[in-house]
Order: sequence, then structure tokens, then C-alpha cells
Amino acid sequence: MPLLVRTWNLFHGNVFPPERHHRLREMLELATADRPDVLCLQELPAWAITRLEDWTGMRAAAEVAALPQVGPILSTANVGRRLTRHHGLLRSAFTGQANAILVAPALRVLAHERIVLNPSSFRRAQARWLGLDLVTRLAWAKERRVCHAVRAGLPGGGTIVVANLHASNVRGDERVIDAELRRAATFADALARANEPVLLCGDFNLVPPRSRTLADLPEWGFSEPGPGIDQVLVRGLEARPQQVWPLERRLLDGRVLSDHAPVEEHVG
Repeated sequence: MPLLVRTWNLFHGNVFPPERHHRLREMLELATADRPDVLCLQELPAWAITRLEDWTGMRAAAEVAALPQVGPILSTANVGRRLTRHHGLLRSAFTGQANAILVAPALRVLAHERIVLNPSSFRRAQARWLGLDLVTRLAWAKERRVCHAVRAGLPGGGTIVVANLHASNVRGDERVIDAELRRAATFADALARANEPVLLCGDFNLVPPRSRTLADLPEWGFSEPGPGIDQVLVRGLEARPQQVWPLERRLLDGRVLSDHAPVEEHVG
């Protein structure tokens, strides 16, 4: 069965450059207008999770990565939304941050799993292995990141694993980002059954020339990565080259939606 798979970092619903009001619903309606089979989202405000299915008509599986909070105090998604009067300025300061996997109604979500990409135990082990300095260690611990995955049943029979991640953005030492990416790929690989197709999607925050993991993944059976940080990698299905949306396709009222362009791939 041919599938249209798309990934998009939504920039918390902001246009670029950011403005006061978010355009999240318009983004989601645009991303689903041509009815993709799989849509992976990153940088989604936590409050939007409960609205995804109503706004898109797709089945949604979401994971909160960074919890909503006010300063050091944990909060709720609705409180975070009320406090965020200027979305371009505050972004995820109060709302938290989530990822989501959306699948077309014809696909059945059979299971949903997740892994934290930068838990303290993993950071400590990698810090020793990589010889990380204190500044890098603190930057890496600043925000929780996750990779989550669904097993979806296909209309014609069979299943597919879809994994979605948003890796950390640690400036100064990209080896920690690559460690997260390898952790996510290992997680997706372990979930997959023998000969079960796998999609590994999301905002990797690394480009291929600077990632040992992206260089290695074709040896694991995945398709060749595209040139940017947003990726759709495919294993077990025929994949065409990735396509990046041109700027004009994400214009709304003369404004650019998000600071990322959607990336998509036809597979099957």
C-alpha cells in the first residue's frame, strides 16, 4: 500500500518571524489538507494534544516531552496556554512541549510506546564516555526530549512501526545530539518485528555530514537521509527521495508558517 508520510516542526504554532498570535490550527489544517497517511509533529504546545483529532480528522498519539511549568513549579497545559499571551515571545516557556504521530482513519493504532532520549542515567554515561564539560552537561539537561512510536495496522493487512523524535539542540558539542539519535534509532529497531517496515521521522537537529548515526543508518536498512535536520527515513518499504515544501506552500496571509518546512516522502 503506498503511503504519504510527512513530518513538520510546528514552532509552537508561530509564524516566522514570530508574532503575538499562534496559527496552530491553520498549520494543522494545511498539513492535512491533502490527507497524508502519516503526519509526525514536533514542537507542539501541550494544550493542543486534545484538539488534534478534531482539527485534523486523523487518529492521534502524542507524548509530552517538556512538562508545562511556571518557573520551577509544575503547571498544567491549560494554565500554560492562558499565561502565554505572546506566543512569539514566550513559545514553550509555560505551555510545555509535545510530539505527536497522526495516522489516517484507515490505519489502526495498535500500540504506543515511548523512550526518554536524555534521562539522567544516559547523560551521565555519555558524559563520561565523551568527556563532556560542565557547560555542555548542563545544557543537555535543560529540557527533556522523547522519541515515541506507534504500531499501526494497514488496511491491506500487515503493520508498520512509526517513530517520531525531536532531538536536543545542544550548541557546542553535537555528539550528544548524535547519541540521542542513535538511542532513538535503536528504540525503533527494537520495537519492530522481523521484516516489519519502520519509519523514523522528526527533527533530528543534525545534518548528515555531522552525524555518525545518520551515516550508519543505511547499513541498518534505512533509506538515505535528506540534506536537512528534518527527516523521514524508511526501512522495509520502497522510498522515493524526500521532498521539502517550497516556501510558497506554507505561506498564509503573506506570513511564513513555522521556521521549519514540512518534509515528506512517498513510500510503499
